[in-house]
Amino acid sequence: MSSTSVSGVLLAAGAGRRYDPSGARLKLLEPAPGGLHRGVPIAVSALRNLRAVVAEAIAVVRPADSDAQRRLHRLLAAEGAELVICDDAEAGMGHSLACGVRARREAAGWVIALADMPEVSPATIRAVRDAIARGRDTAAPVHRNRRGHPVGFGRACRDELLTLVGDAGARSVLAAHPPMLIDVDDPGCLLDIDTPAG
Repeated sequence: MSSTSVSGVLLAAGAGRRYDPSGARLKLLEPAPGGLHRGVPIAVSALRNLRAVVAEAIAVVRPADSDAQRRLHRLLAAEGAELVICDDAEAGMGHSLACGVRARREAAGWVIALADMPEVSPATIRAVRDAIARGRDTAAPVHRNRRGHPVGFGRACRDELLTLVGDAGARSVLAAHPPMLIDVDDPGCLLDIDTPAG
């Protein structure tokens, strides 16, 4: 399998309520606190890191029903991502993940990246992509004995990914297909932005 046949999927449909329970500020539009793209919107930073590695990337987003969502859509599209609208994103990450895989169901594999993780090294993403391209069912980075992101899935997982629902993400798929763990010197693979302080 060629590494170019592995699609990148950026999950950017979360509401970010832990970041701002009032919903006044969309976390993904806040400036990234560090990493290669410090200062640019968090989701843009995450997308740039993903696009540095994969031949194509899609971004799974909520419907553009607010000024903040419309701005997010414009920014991600301007970075070269194809937008995939997940109408039932409120139902949880599983729905968003299934939506992204469905949009690229003919891919040989998928690297699933989270839009609120702006400091993942492209080298980490490349290692996950390459493991999937070499035929692994699943792969994930590990930093200091903690599993991080992104997570890669091979074609063997497609049907299970397409049926995901709720907010458990892909835990059931990873339980059935334990990931190849890749040691990385990349604390960014563990850093998701949940609060304004990071």
